Amino acid sequence: MSSSAPRPRLRLFDLPLDVIDLQGTLTLLGEWLSDPARTPHTVVTLNPEIIVQSRQHPEFAQAVRDADLVTADGVGIVYAAKQLRQQDVPRAPGFDIVKGLMERHGAELRVFFLGAKPGVAEAAAQNAARDYGVTVAGLHHGYFGPEDDGRVARLVSESGATLLLTAMGAGRQEVFNQQWRGVLGVPVMIGCGGVIDVLAGTAELAPAWTRRLGVEWVWRVAGDRKRWNRAPRLLHFVRLVRAERRRKG
Repeated sequence: MSSSAPRPRLRLFDLPLDVIDLQGTLTLLGEWLSDPARTPHTVVTLNPEIIVQSRQHPEFAQAVRDADLVTADGVGIVYAAKQLRQQDVPRAPGFDIVKGLMERHGAELRVFFLGAKPGVAEAAAQNAARDYGVTVAGLHHGYFGPEDDGRVARLVSESGATLLLTAMGAGRQEVFNQQWRGVLGVPVMIGCGGVIDVLAGTAELAPAWTRRLGVEWVWRVAGDRKRWNRAPRLLHFVRLVRAERRRKG
């Protein structure tokens, strides 16, 4: 793991979790971005769904374990850390990380937008360039199979990007970033789920009050029928936490 200074790291269900807040995250990523060596780093924003899904997919779990930085994306992770590790963990959600980096570094950033449906990455790139002044290094939709991973990874590498936003869904995006990090060669690579959709304006950012309370997932699930299948995973996560707490006495 690369870092200018050590930071506390917990383990939840055999996955790592760094105890770092949003400002600390932005500072650390800023150091990685400015490093002339361009050492590649992967970032995972941990949420309950990742924990539940990774338990069934060893490759996914390993990609999380190998990440250079794992932040607490949602309130469910904060809850689990408190219940199982008696630790207060600050949140550093994916959208806030991406927005913060663009606000801090603006035109210094060369961003590759990878993921979402065809046309969405283009809209996200246009909006990010307009709102934050970032340079668009490249873009590609997320609808390609593993047989095209190498081609896309080389496309990213040739773009000279300093920040890669990979939005291909939990599991797929983390495994892609980790497996191809040597080819990608991007200083900061973030598996960021629906962030590209939000930047593009095709998905709405949760209201500020839900984000302050850390319950934006409730708002999203309730308001989007496509997300209703995610509710059972969240309930399963709560059961996992309770069972683990009982096991540990």
